[in-house]
Amino acid sequence: MDNTIKIQIGSDHAGFELKAKVIEFLNSAGYHVKDFGCFNTDSMDYPDVAHPVAEAVEAEQGSLGILICGSGNGVCLTANKHQGIRAALCWLPELGALARQHNNANILCLPARFISESDALEIISAYLSAEFEGGRHQNRVNKISC
Repeated sequence: MDNTIKIQIGSDHAGFELKAKVIEFLNSAGYHVKDFGCFNTDSMDYPDVAHPVAEAVEAEQGSLGILICGSGNGVCLTANKHQGIRAALCWLPELGALARQHNNANILCLPARFISESDALEIISAYLSAEFEGGRHQNRVNKISC
């Protein structure tokens, strides 16, 4: 894993506890992590975190994002509204790796209510260890934006 990559991270209330564990994991691996919230388990609206994370990933060349909510769907849908974002919902390490390798995903979305902490850390490790393969995948990625 290239720990010089800046990681923008955020969650809603359902992902708050998992986000804390993920931040601890990333910090221990030497990553520079910026936490966009939420900062407690009080109910909140996932777009209030997903939009700022997506904006930060768009603005910070080469940075990546991690978004966490109950199903992962809300943050993924929200992030993908941003022109420069390719957010991928992943629940297996293989999907995390493929999101980077084939789709050049710049935000990883995790479903906190459907994966364990250890699963999440394995998915993140696979995602951060993978590199975009380019080639035929680049042609496809070029067709994503409207």
